[in-house]
Amino acid sequence: MTLVHMVFFKFRPGIPLEQKETFVRELKKLKDLPSVKGGRLLVGGPSVTAPIEKSQGYEYALMSYHEDAAALQEYQVSQEHKWVTETHFHPYKEDLVRFDFVVDEEDEHLCGFGGIMNAMLGKS
Repeated sequence: MTLVHMVFFKFRPGIPLEQKETFVRELKKLKDLPSVKGGRLLVGGPSVTAPIEKSQGYEYALMSYHEDAAALQEYQVSQEHKWVTETHFHPYKEDLVRFDFVVDEEDEHLCGFGGIMNAMLGKS
């Protein structure tokens, strides 16, 4: 099973680019948490959506992969996650959107899991 966790981040107007870059840099470090499946955690931004209005002001996004809901919960409550969000986002936050879903079994290979990846991770 793979659970995909997506978050879209919107900063308040006037937040310096340096603060946003620090947030992104620290957020990327969360890929090393054991609850992140295969270290698969991507952070991107600023948005290159065209027209930019379609982004509705959301500038950055995170997508991470987790084995199941328990692993996602472990990720969410980790000290590392708490520190990054409370230190580098919440004080500057305008909004965020979170969306999580379970990948259909027949689509697991599209995430890079299953087949060769399972063999590398020692799973059947």
